[in-house]
Amino acid sequence: MQVRGSLTRKVKNMKFIRFIVLLLVIVGALNWGLWGFFQYDLVADIFGGNTTGWARFVYAIIGICGIYAIFDVCKCKCKKSGECGSKREDN
Repeated sequence: MQVRGSLTRKVKNMKFIRFIVLLLVIVGALNWGLWGFFQYDLVADIFGGNTTGWARFVYAIIGICGIYAIFDVCKCKCKKSGECGSKREDN
């Protein structure tokens, strides 16, 4: 029972982390869209300029989330295709 409860908690934590990552990637994409269409930087406007410490922190976190999302998407595709970079031999 202890192992199952621990596993359930880890799965819930991973779902929460994936949700936060997705949310921040969406914020980053919307910010880039606003910049591309209207030259308006939402993050810089909220945090008082794009060179403030808080704005740079938000940009860095969104960038890290983007990198995590890339690997997460690749991992999901790898599991579905069964390839994962190594050849399986079915004997």
